[in-house]
Amino acid sequence: MRKSAALSRRRFLVGAVGGGMLLAAPFAGLVPPARAGSSTVVVTMTDEMKFKPSPVVIHVGDTVRWESDSVLVHTVTADPSLAAKASDVALPDGAATFNSGNISPGGHFEHTFKTAGRYRYFCIPHEAVGMVGEVVVKP
Repeated sequence: MRKSAALSRRRFLVGAVGGGMLLAAPFAGLVPPARAGSSTVVVTMTDEMKFKPSPVVIHVGDTVRWESDSVLVHTVTADPSLAAKASDVALPDGAATFNSGNISPGGHFEHTFKTAGRYRYFCIPHEAVGMVGEVVVKP
């Protein structure tokens, strides 16, 4: 008796799963797949005056978290009015500027990207030595 009960349950489950898949199949593709939520990418600021990694590629709605692994004070700045060289900053049309202010050793700064495009940013105290990074934001 137990064997037949187990067998019936198994047959029921196989039928239920298989039937569910058959019901779902006609609807596949009607609703575009949603992104599984936003994510956070970490960029490290180093004593070598680098943003690592750079560039980073993310999607609209994702966040970049810059973490200082340095004994130096750094900034994360995407504001043309604060740049010594115009080529060190790039913002897509409609994107807001951002500036972390001074980030102490061990500190961090986060920015969530709401506009697709290419962002070039720099560190104010170390721009002259090439501390420039890039984020590419895909739709």
